[in-house]
Amino acid sequence: MESPWDELTLAFSRTSMFPFFDIAHYLVSLMAMKRQPGAVTVAWKNPFSSWFTAMLHCFGGGILSCILLAEPPVRFLANNTNILLASSIWYIIFFCPCDLVCQAYSFLPVQLLAAGMKEVTRTWKIVGGVTHANSYYKNGWIVMIAIGWARGAGGSIITNFEQLIKGTWKPEADEWLKMSYPSKVTLLGSVMFTFQHTKHLAISKHNLMFFYTVFLVATKITMMLTETSTVSFAPFEDALGRMLFGCHQRFSPRVKKSETKSNGTGSSTSKPTADASDKLKKKHSKKTE
Repeated sequence: MESPWDELTLAFSRTSMFPFFDIAHYLVSLMAMKRQPGAVTVAWKNPFSSWFTAMLHCFGGGILSCILLAEPPVRFLANNTNILLASSIWYIIFFCPCDLVCQAYSFLPVQLLAAGMKEVTRTWKIVGGVTHANSYYKNGWIVMIAIGWARGAGGSIITNFEQLIKGTWKPEADEWLKMSYPSKVTLLGSVMFTFQHTKHLAISKHNLMFFYTVFLVATKITMMLTETSTVSFAPFEDALGRMLFGCHQRFSPRVKKSETKSNGTGSSTSKPTADASDKLKKKHSKKTE
């Protein structure tokens, strides 16, 4: 007989994301899209371009995972219900009279609820990506990690391609060069769920889903309440960098010292040569006189 805790986590892991959690995901993604400079103008002048960008924001993770697995990228269009739902939310966000949807979304409790529900969908996407990759490559954990990460955080990556087409892409904002907090935490989750799937992590799947989702929701709500855009992974990244690449960090100060010494000796040797050249010039001027 299962314990009440296992029954709770099992029921949580079997929760359906449609329609309420999917609505929260579309709402948060499209509201972030609307805050971008010029997004409202594009929606009025070229609605089809705005709608296509909205679909990339909503289904970018699925598109990227399909590309990585050599599946048709337009596969997401086959789900007519989700396409219609996301399109309806895009329409009421950009074309609702008196901007009522944005005014309702401006209340902090609504934002906290929607953001928390969106983080729940992130867990389900990572698990779905890991399981889907395992069906192609049995226990290929590198592929499983990549697909889980792409499914959970691919929206921010695939939109870089959309910005490149529009001419608004900036290298310093590239997810490959400077990963954001959602990309980092999704990669961490993909690694954990992959190790759990390959039996390298001694925890049940439903318990890991519960704990990871609680961590995501609590972190996101804390960030919104404290008005911080990121949660620093710097201590963990520094410790990992010293563990894996510590040799370079140990020898780098010595290299710098040797460079400073060489610069100092170079400047000291240059001074006598300059003085000698001045003396020669003076002697030559006296002889000419």
